[in-house]
Amino acid sequence: MPVFEMPHDQLVSYLGRNPKPADFDAYWDRALKELEATPAQVEFTPRSNPAQFAECFDLWFTGVGGARIHSQYLRPLSKGPHPALLRFHGYSGNAEDWFDKLAWVAQGFAVAALDVRGQGGLSEDSGGVSGTTLRGHIIRGLSGNPDQLFFRQAFLDTVRLAQVVMALPEVDPRRVCATGASQGGGLTLACAALEPRIWRAAPVYPFLSDYQRVWEMDLAKDAYEEITYYFTSFDPTHEHEVETFTRLGYIDVQHLADRIKARVQMTTGLMDTICPPSTQFAAYNKIRSEKEMVLYPDFGHEDLPGHHDRLFEFMSVALTT
Repeated sequence: MPVFEMPHDQLVSYLGRNPKPADFDAYWDRALKELEATPAQVEFTPRSNPAQFAECFDLWFTGVGGARIHSQYLRPLSKGPHPALLRFHGYSGNAEDWFDKLAWVAQGFAVAALDVRGQGGLSEDSGGVSGTTLRGHIIRGLSGNPDQLFFRQAFLDTVRLAQVVMALPEVDPRRVCATGASQGGGLTLACAALEPRIWRAAPVYPFLSDYQRVWEMDLAKDAYEEITYYFTSFDPTHEHEVETFTRLGYIDVQHLADRIKARVQMTTGLMDTICPPSTQFAAYNKIRSEKEMVLYPDFGHEDLPGHHDRLFEFMSVALTT
């Protein structure tokens, strides 16, 4: 089996390099309490669409720090309760076209697609400016209070979206699923870990895992390039290297993975130089719930033939359960 960084027999036992902060669990318990104390202020605005079987809405809610967070929300016209699918997009992207969710709605799913705060969609980033902040999100807050790390807030936004959807009268809260690729894969893992009622999760080549491994492979470029920028700008002699990677450990999805209760189907390309396979296995190997790994030996961080059909089948079990 081709591989560019680590043989498969090592991948299946690899448990990651990035340190886990000693107060990791207390950190996330405190974060969830902050979210609970933040009024959700949920708002639905109907959106016209030509589909004869679906209703579409702009869904808004308030996340930690007072940011107003946007999601597309689509539901079948047929009577519920319906299973639901949460969708998370890649780094700097957005929820994309409404059209690409309609197959799921026709199948009987309610669908909520999050715009990550401060990236390419409508969600606000409450970090002191209005509008998009787009990049630099891995290292946002790295020099200060770790409670201000950007991805802490983004992870909590996925939890709030799940909770809002689970509370809707047309949704069966026992059959809420999550999926996404790259950043969306990392957010899928974070959501399933921090909202343990998620029923099925399908992360695709997840980002935001095992930062130190990425840097040691000289792959802190492309999606992870901010790590290199941080060191060259703020710690050029790496005097604070251990402290830096330990702080990044708060937002490392591999350290959240053992909280997941959902059934997981992870998809990985073994030639992925953007999110190296070992970093993905670091998270996968810590998942304790029922799981499977789908490998694409000759593919990297790209479209994977047959993946969407496999995902559709994996999630559609919710219609007969």
